[in-house]
Amino acid sequence: MNFTFLYPYAFTLLLLLPCFWWCKQKVKSIYFPKEEWLPKQSFSWDNQFFYTVLIYTLLVFALAAPFTYTSEANSAKKGRDLVLLLDTSGSMAERGFNEQDRTQTKYDISVALAKDFIEKRYDNNVGLVVFGSFAFSASPLTYDLKALNEMFDLMSDVGIAGTSTAIGDALVQGLATLKSGKAKSKVLILLTDGVHNAGKSSPRQAVTLAQEKGVKVYTIGIGKKADYDVTLLNDIAKDSGGKSFFCQNADELEDVYKSIAQLEPSPIRSEQYLNKEELAVYPLLLALGLFGFLIYRDEETL
Repeated sequence: MNFTFLYPYAFTLLLLLPCFWWCKQKVKSIYFPKEEWLPKQSFSWDNQFFYTVLIYTLLVFALAAPFTYTSEANSAKKGRDLVLLLDTSGSMAERGFNEQDRTQTKYDISVALAKDFIEKRYDNNVGLVVFGSFAFSASPLTYDLKALNEMFDLMSDVGIAGTSTAIGDALVQGLATLKSGKAKSKVLILLTDGVHNAGKSSPRQAVTLAQEKGVKVYTIGIGKKADYDVTLLNDIAKDSGGKSFFCQNADELEDVYKSIAQLEPSPIRSEQYLNKEELAVYPLLLALGLFGFLIYRDEETL
């Protein structure tokens, strides 16, 4: 059995408790200019003051909505394993891809939009592979999406994996990164602006391996279509059951990520509390009971 509050921030109202004494003393100075003529009073816990503070505290507890539950679970948890394959070859240093800020490089924009995309993956298990002349896993599959996004800031920049473009190696490394995942749905997102011209693995062989493992690949070609192998990217996506996208500027790349998010929706995070029992009524009834007692007592003394 677990105990918690639905609105724990309601307890900040308890910071007003000192006012029950302090404000009362301040009122005297308003109505009695010669306060020093009044009898000196020290702080004391008389019955009236005690019951007033207790009633207020009980009302705050009721407002915080306490409840008990036997177990907690996330619905639709851990929807898919997803690895982003990010091109860091020399051509990603090209500027002018963002019409609003032409000083930004393709790499800068790709990282910013990838981080935004990852932040919305919620309970997905996400990993990161960077590639250039070779490919390596910058982050294994993780549910800690905040830490994953911080990994982008730790990467040095364009050329971290060499200046060429090893698409085959990137796919193979992405499949290796997916091995540790347990989800039934497995997805690779390949982003590149160049032609496969390096590495040990052939993109065709890597796609065959993806097919065997049931991994879907989405490909994103950025920049001018003449700069990358449109046919290869189309074939990689089609043969693996994914889809290919092409974008010539930052706005189009942002739309691509939105499209992929719709094709591979992330689970909506919602918390379920099993055998939940709300307890707010108990402090509320106790506060009302004490309040009624004070009214009755005051009437008796009249």
